[in-house]
Amino acid sequence: MSTAYEVNFDGLIGPSHNYGGMSHGNLASSKNEGDVSNPREAALQGLEKMRLLHRAGLKQGILPPLPRPNFDLLASAGFGGSDAAMIEAAAQQAPALLKAAYSASAMWAANAATVSPSADAADGRLHLTSANLSTMLHRSIEHPDTTAALLSIFEREDMFAVHGALPPHADFSDEGAANHVRLCAEHGAPGVELFVYGREPGESTVGFPARQSLLASQSIARAHALSHDRTVFARQSTAAIDAGAFHNDVVCVGALETLFFHELAFEDTDGMLEQLRRAADGLFELKPVMVPEAEVPIGDAITSYLFNSQLLQMPGEDRLVLLAPLETQETDSTRNFCERMVAGNGPIGRVQYVDVRQSMRNGGGPACLRLRVVMTEVELASCHQDVLVSDEKIDALQAIVSETYRDRVVSADLADPAFADECRTAREQLLEELGLSSLA
Repeated sequence: MSTAYEVNFDGLIGPSHNYGGMSHGNLASSKNEGDVSNPREAALQGLEKMRLLHRAGLKQGILPPLPRPNFDLLASAGFGGSDAAMIEAAAQQAPALLKAAYSASAMWAANAATVSPSADAADGRLHLTSANLSTMLHRSIEHPDTTAALLSIFEREDMFAVHGALPPHADFSDEGAANHVRLCAEHGAPGVELFVYGREPGESTVGFPARQSLLASQSIARAHALSHDRTVFARQSTAAIDAGAFHNDVVCVGALETLFFHELAFEDTDGMLEQLRRAADGLFELKPVMVPEAEVPIGDAITSYLFNSQLLQMPGEDRLVLLAPLETQETDSTRNFCERMVAGNGPIGRVQYVDVRQSMRNGGGPACLRLRVVMTEVELASCHQDVLVSDEKIDALQAIVSETYRDRVVSADLADPAFADECRTAREQLLEELGLSSLA
């Protein structure tokens, strides 16, 4: 078994970060629609989270922001002429479309792709499938640029298999790793992959949309050459979706042998756990940690983002660490539960709180901001090295952000062609620092 690491590739928050309120079913996004955002603060908060984990001894990478505004979207809608002309016309005739073109939602890298490590794949390669994010217009435009970025970072085809997005049809609706959990004894060992879906092909839903389809999850498992015996498909509960858990990672997170989840997360909790135990037989002993509805109402779990936290194996610590947003600490039920949990002898021994408020107000916690990629030492040495974090790299990126990002953005700013120029200039400088200028 090769030595392997869980590398967190965080999305670098882009200069067009704004509160557009475009994500139906995401309560925080809807609540803060139209508020003043601070892209500079948002990006600096994200970079400080990366620095925190890097200094703790974890491996950390960066995914660049995507080009915004997305002029391809505007052109597809019939707008033409110069960039400035397209922006001005869209602002007058289709302001909602212009908001979608400017969306910085790719910052939530947990939705960028689904990842299976080489230890799980029959062909011995690390597999990544870009998510089509077809449920929401503003996210459906991400995958071509996401795929290009992943191909630039994971270039070697003998080690890495980067798959394009699934067809953009409702039956193939795919939201990436936000609906996927890998469990294992240790990162370099074969594991069990849990795919969570909200609906089956052809099935319609009432209320908030069930974004992940069973067909999408099954298709990705096939493309990643996963063992049927080590793959589990479980349905997310309608109660969780209707309460605002638009992705499974709003009510569930896992790491190593531990699955940490809310009582209402799954349609059939007992059946899901039994499937996991059978799949894990001979590999590891599953350690489920279920949070009862009576102790943490699902509404509190969702608004505090207790589960949209990073569950981490910190060097030198015997038990896992939950990296949670400050909102979890500020909510009585979740704070009290965390205190009781770490006082016990379960697999989670510490909770650490982190400030990502700018992201949280748009509906994304610490877990949303990262894509977990399990990599062997050889794979880590073979990927694009300029996206791997060091203190110096973070310092350089923070300097660019401080110089080029605005500290205040409102919806009216999107109509200003000068803002588009600022976003392009900022991204080009960031790409140069990351050695990815070819993506400009």
